[in-house]
Amino acid sequence: MADAVARFTDAAKELGFTVQVVTMDQSTHTAVEAAEAVGCEVGAIVKSLVLLADGEPLIALVSGPNRVDTALLGRELGATVTMSDARRVKETTGYSIGGVPPFGHTSTLRTVIDSDLLRYERVWAAAGTSTAVFSIDPDSLIALTAGEVAHVS
Repeated sequence: MADAVARFTDAAKELGFTVQVVTMDQSTHTAVEAAEAVGCEVGAIVKSLVLLADGEPLIALVSGPNRVDTALLGRELGATVTMSDARRVKETTGYSIGGVPPFGHTSTLRTVIDSDLLRYERVWAAAGTSTAVFSIDPDSLIALTAGEVAHVS
């Protein structure tokens, strides 16, 4: 597990971002668990979800309480959007579900960012494992991921 966090911090460094990973005693696997662990609103938690747009993987960075409306997102992207399975998540990003960071993946992924995340000064995201998180401001998140802001729910 420490290897996954190290891979993420190395990838962040390559992007010119110094990340301060916080490792929790309890799981941050779900948005509610993560919010409780770091002491923030659930909306300030970034869920990194791997989706398929016309069969091609993309990552959606979604505000904690929101559920992706694949039909809505598909209309915004001009594609048919479906959820990915755990095997595809791991092979596309290099990380397991619950620990997928918003960037630093084994593949370069098109990134969509939930517009609701822009309401917060800082948001919290996974840093490689289900117990490791980091905070970032939304503008940096957009810049580091080359993300497209969209309505996802």
